[in-house]
Amino acid sequence: MAETWLVAALWMGLALLASYLSIRTAISVAMVEIFVGVLAGNLLHLQPTSWVNFLAGLGSVLLTFLAGAEIEPEALRKHWKPALAIGFVSFLAPFLGAMAFAKFVLHWSPDASKIAGIALSTTSVAVVYAVMVETGLNKMDIGKLILAACFVTDLGTVLALGILFANYNIWLALFIAAIAIAMVVSPKIVKTFLSRFEGHVSEPEIKLLLLLIFALGGLAAKANSEAVLPAYLLGLVCAGAFAHHRETMHHIRVTTFALLTPFYFLKAGVLVQATAVFKSLGIIALLLIVKMITKLIGVYPLAKIFRMDTRTGAYTTLLMSTGLTFGTISALFGLTRGYITQEQYSTLVTVVIGSAIIPTLIAQSFFRPKVTALSSVQAEDEALAINEHKGGK
Repeated sequence: MAETWLVAALWMGLALLASYLSIRTAISVAMVEIFVGVLAGNLLHLQPTSWVNFLAGLGSVLLTFLAGAEIEPEALRKHWKPALAIGFVSFLAPFLGAMAFAKFVLHWSPDASKIAGIALSTTSVAVVYAVMVETGLNKMDIGKLILAACFVTDLGTVLALGILFANYNIWLALFIAAIAIAMVVSPKIVKTFLSRFEGHVSEPEIKLLLLLIFALGGLAAKANSEAVLPAYLLGLVCAGAFAHHRETMHHIRVTTFALLTPFYFLKAGVLVQATAVFKSLGIIALLLIVKMITKLIGVYPLAKIFRMDTRTGAYTTLLMSTGLTFGTISALFGLTRGYITQEQYSTLVTVVIGSAIIPTLIAQSFFRPKVTALSSVQAEDEALAINEHKGGK
C-alpha cells in the first residue's frame, strides 16, 4: 500500500510540475503534461499501473463528455449548414488521406492505417476554444461557427473509432440500443436532477452522470468500441440542460482537470519512445504535411463557398487543422488494443502534438481576424435579421 501512495505522489508531482510550466509558458497544459510524461517515461522509466490506467481512461471519457457539453445548441442550430459541411469535410479529407498514406506509402497494416486516419482527422476543441476565448472571437459568429464545425469533425472521429473497430454481435446491438435510449431519456432526467439537487453537498446530479457514463462505457467495452463515443453523445444531448447550470459544469471540470486528465495526458506521454521519435522524424514530418494539406484541400474551398474572405478562410482552415485530445485518445486506443506498435504510437502522438502547435502559431501570427471587424458571415446574418425586422413592420 505504501508503494501505491508513493507512485501516486510521483504522478501527481509530475502533474503539478506540468501545471506550473503551463502557467509560466502560456502553453496548453495538455501539451505540457504529454511532454513531461515523455521525459518521465524515457528518463525515469515510469510505467502506468492498472489503477493509473483506470484513472487515465476515466479522464479521457470525462474530457470527451465536457467537449460535447460545451457545444452551444443555439450556435449549432444557427450555423448548421456551414458547420456541417466544413466539419464533415474536415474529418473525411484527412481521414482518407492519412489512412491511404499510411497503407500505401508507409505500408502499415490495414488496422494501423485506420488508426492513423482517425488520429489525424481530428480537430482540437480544447485548442480552438482556448484560442477563441483569448482572441475574443468566441463572442462573434465566426468563432461560434468554427467551434460548431469542430464538434462535427470530432463527432466523425468518435463515430469512426466506434464503428470501424466494434465487434458486430449482440453486445453491439445492446450498445446501440442503450445509446439511443440514453440520448432520448438522459436530457430530461439530468434536467430534473439539476433543477432539484444542484448545490447539494452530495452532488447527486454528478453521480447520475457518472452512473450513465460508466454503464454506457461498460457496454462500449463489451462491443469492442470506445467509451468516449457514448460520453461525447451524452454531453451533446445534455448541453442544453447544462447551459443553465454552470455551477455543476464547473464542479465536473474542476474534478476532471485537477485529478483525472493529468493521468491521461501523462500516460500518453509516458508511452512515447524517444528513440522511436528520432528514428521516425521524416515520417512524422510527412504525416503532419499530409494532415495539413488534406485539411486545406477540404476546408478552404468550403470557407470561400460560405463567403468568408481570404484571411478568415485561411484562419478557419488552420484552426480546423489542429489536433490534440481525440488524436491521442485514438492513438492510445490503437496501442492498448494491439492495432499499432509502440513505434507507430510514438509517431502518431508526435504528429498530433505538432498539429496542435504549428497551425495555431501560423493562424495567430498571420491570419487572425480583427475582433472589431464583422466577418462576412456575421454581417450577412445581421443584414438578414434587419430586413426581416423591417418586413415584419
